[in-house]
Amino acid sequence: MSSNPTRRQFAKAAALTTAALAFKPFYILQARPKLDGEILGHGGQRYRLQQGWGNLDSSKFPVKNCHEMVQDKQGRLIMIGDETKNNILIYDRSGKLLDSWGHEFPGGHGLTLWNANGEEFLFICDPNLSKVFKTDMKGNILMTIEHPSKVGAYKADAPFKPTETAIGPDGTIYIADGYGSQWVLRYSAKGEYIDKFGGPGDGDDQFATAHGVAIDNRDKANPTVLVTSRIHNSFKRFTLDGKYISSIFLPGAYVCRPVVKDDKVYAGVCWSRLKYLNQTPNSGFVTILDKNNKVISNPGGTKPEYKNGQLQLMVQEKPLFMHCHDVCIDEDENIYICQWNAKQTYPAKLVRV
Repeated sequence: MSSNPTRRQFAKAAALTTAALAFKPFYILQARPKLDGEILGHGGQRYRLQQGWGNLDSSKFPVKNCHEMVQDKQGRLIMIGDETKNNILIYDRSGKLLDSWGHEFPGGHGLTLWNANGEEFLFICDPNLSKVFKTDMKGNILMTIEHPSKVGAYKADAPFKPTETAIGPDGTIYIADGYGSQWVLRYSAKGEYIDKFGGPGDGDDQFATAHGVAIDNRDKANPTVLVTSRIHNSFKRFTLDGKYISSIFLPGAYVCRPVVKDDKVYAGVCWSRLKYLNQTPNSGFVTILDKNNKVISNPGGTKPEYKNGQLQLMVQEKPLFMHCHDVCIDEDENIYICQWNAKQTYPAKLVRV
């Protein structure tokens, strides 16, 4: 059997890391930049940082890890975390708190908004509970998807720690078991099991930390599924029924879920390659891909560079962010950033300039 393209690319990234250590300065030793007003990004995708945008009274509305955020049709920004005093925090675009709810999600992690012909629902992944919940917009649980062994998809002792969902054009529910057994499972809109694809491994159609999943509908006639394979520094593309198509390699970037907005894909980078060599212990940045899946800007990270058509190693440039876990994009292309393991940091905002 020929060597796997993903494995070859991953080996190349390791070689690039060694080169980076030899020729690049250690970014963690740079002077600490300003917290607010810093201009970040590259080319036509530049932003002014508002680090304290989502700050609240922590005695009333505490957070542990701000995991993910979505925007509803009213323009409200809905964030999920793993603090059971208020799993859900709902902001307006100015950073004002509008509402909070949720006490039953100790591992509150994945948050997906589904607009079903004008009626909106939320899907919440809790890897601690090994469950996925469908709720209304006030948090009332309407459906629960439990361990796949209950429908014969897993053995009883196989780990199931779902991290993200996506909803297909026909209502099919895609569940990424990113902290568990590395499958993407498909269920009907009613919660009936259909099948699964992926699984653990280094094959093109396999995953190593299948952390995120999204429907890429930029080609309206041919929507596809994008799945994060974080350890592979990749997004992997599949047909709606789970057939592998291609990979988007992002060397050095341990990406979280892909967020599709208009003709671009955005993602939080939870850490960059140098993190594992103890150079950037709290690294992270945001990466932005254009309609051709070419990286065009890395707010907080190094400028994207292509040589002979190959994207070069990307790392954190300035120590502004700690483990960018998710992004949410509003209608003005402002970016809201949720951070994990970030000293109980509230969401930050990047204002498009």
